[in-house]
Amino acid sequence: VVEAAAPHGLAPLNGSAPGVGVVSYTLGGGLGILARQFGYAADHVRSLDVVTGDGTLRHVTADSDPELFQGLLGGGATLGVVTELEIGLVPVARLYGGAIAFDGRTTDPAALLRGYEQWTRNLPEELTSSLCALLYPDIPQLPPLLRGRYLISVRVAFTGTRAEGERLVAPLRALAPAVSDTLREMPYTESHTIHSDPDFPHAYYGDSVLLSGLDVDAAGELLALTGPDADSMHVVQINHLGGALARPAKNAVPHRGAGWLVRVLSPLDGTDVATVRELHARAFGRVAGQRLGRSLNFAFGGADRPEGLYDAKTRKRLAGLKVAYDPANLFRRSYGVGAS
Repeated sequence: VVEAAAPHGLAPLNGSAPGVGVVSYTLGGGLGILARQFGYAADHVRSLDVVTGDGTLRHVTADSDPELFQGLLGGGATLGVVTELEIGLVPVARLYGGAIAFDGRTTDPAALLRGYEQWTRNLPEELTSSLCALLYPDIPQLPPLLRGRYLISVRVAFTGTRAEGERLVAPLRALAPAVSDTLREMPYTESHTIHSDPDFPHAYYGDSVLLSGLDVDAAGELLALTGPDADSMHVVQINHLGGALARPAKNAVPHRGAGWLVRVLSPLDGTDVATVRELHARAFGRVAGQRLGRSLNFAFGGADRPEGLYDAKTRKRLAGLKVAYDPANLFRRSYGVGAS
């Protein structure tokens, strides 16, 4: 979709990884790299073709079936199989973006996190960012710059001018000496290079927590638990939310009051799920004081744990739709709500 829209000066509200499927990403909400400016991808859906659990093919719009339309967007795969999706695009052809990486061994990660949180307080909605903490394995497949290093990276996507982007990121560059700095003006078709997510399948377990605010001391403890001294590898990402994400929309994407999203991903090569779950429980426990819930798009491997994915009102509405459109609970292996 990115490639097809680009010649027209348009872009979809895609996420950081180009290999992610459009439909599943959007039904889960769709938190994109321009989310603070434009909101969730689900906010821009115009219509869906879906085969619901009762075997009926339906063309669904906000006018034709407002309840089902709202439930599908944010409700995930619990109501049916979406075969076609019509989405709105946004007028973005280029952006200023990239990542600044700092050495987490020579600079205190908690201090970098504190500086990042302070930096986000007065940003315009046109700038969406996240912080990532990752211990890279010492393997020959990686560039020498990354092998065995614990890096704290701040990723930035800004739709304003390069000059304004340079001014906005100057406080970040002043936090500490950078290991690498890829911030630049780029065509939107290169936006996937901001995060440089792996483009190959691999086994991992992951979860998330949406927070009303970010207690940097508690989040610093989370970084310590998942950093170089941990028994296995973990990837932590902290997304700055707010802006258009906080505005109400006619869909089931919950927890719009969240100011932050904290994610932990743990590769499973040589590590069992039970061990990883125990570590995640301790890590997320550090930031539980401001917890609102979890994000459906970032609950990987925990379909048996639907708690926190929806607020009580949204969950009740989705449960009613489940009874109406999938009374036999055909889609029972998906995240979200079961028949009730």
